Amino acid sequence: MGGSSFGQAFRVTTFGESHGPAVGAVVDGCPPRLALAVEDIQRDLDRRRPGQSRLTTQRQETDRAEILSGVFEGRTLGTPIAILVRNEDARSGAYEAMRDVYRPSHADFTTEAKYGLRDWRGGGRASARETTGRVAAGAVARALLDAVAGAEVLAWVSQVERISTPVDLETVTREAVEANAVRCPDPATAAAMADRIDAARRDGDSLGGVVECVVRGVPAGLGEPVFDKLEAELAGALLSIPAARGFEIGSGFAGARLTGSAHNDPFVPGPGGRPRAATNRSGGVQGGISNGEPIVVRVAFKPTATIARAQDTVDRDNNPVTLAAKGRHDPCVLPRATPIVEAMVCLVLADHWLRQRAVDVLPPIN
Repeated sequence: MGGSSFGQAFRVTTFGESHGPAVGAVVDGCPPRLALAVEDIQRDLDRRRPGQSRLTTQRQETDRAEILSGVFEGRTLGTPIAILVRNEDARSGAYEAMRDVYRPSHADFTTEAKYGLRDWRGGGRASARETTGRVAAGAVARALLDAVAGAEVLAWVSQVERISTPVDLETVTREAVEANAVRCPDPATAAAMADRIDAARRDGDSLGGVVECVVRGVPAGLGEPVFDKLEAELAGALLSIPAARGFEIGSGFAGARLTGSAHNDPFVPGPGGRPRAATNRSGGVQGGISNGEPIVVRVAFKPTATIARAQDTVDRDNNPVTLAAKGRHDPCVLPRATPIVEAMVCLVLADHWLRQRAVDVLPPIN
């Protein structure tokens, strides 16, 4: 019950509410002896935290990570890793006017329909504040993937509303992504996106868009062939992010317009006596299992639901009311969603890497 845990071998449980004393995560299943410092976690939390620029919510949270257990003298112990992040700038008074009103397209009504009550202070568990724990846990998973496979997980904003840009998946770098507040690696497109987000903010409105993510260095063989296909688990993980509304891998929906002869990825001889795909329309996954090529996914995010513009809605007594929400909200979730996308991808891949170790107990049969 509750749906706050994720993964099988590498299992994560997040906890905390938006305006409670703290949020965080417990990671269970991380192997022992992995080098891990609080700075590894803080690096990703700093990219997710609010108040980074005029393009994000102005809630001021330092999001300082505290490792409470599972790490000793810079190494994981193999026991549960508990990570705490204290809330420092929750202002619940801004939500008083919304305690008996259902915000359009938000989780207010559905949460109350399920549980019979809700934490109206900032949305409680339905708030994107919950993703703080995901990013903290994802940083642990990232450290594991780097140690065992040298894998790199990199996401960026590829589209805001109708403004988009193609990105070279082989050459895009984190330095280019982090060079601006939008987290779009193309400077000219990033400037146009920033202007459009700022205009929406001034107008009391919000915007959606797309985050793209590439994973380089993933070995072949991760994933399962039936229900736990790697692309299915990536889709479930990424669509669980607040405001996520669509998922694509590889060619995505564009592949539906191609013939098989145009879409198939032909195999050619590869290094180490293993084949490799000459193209990557599969997005690095075939038959539910990674093929060793870069994994390429895209996540569509809707415009932020809570906006300052007046909207028609109803209260808890089903009376029509007009709501102009107060509080501090992102006019566009995309810039802060990139580390969350990376975190969820890291969690899926770390989980499947550990699950594959169980398959690799015996040597292959020749």
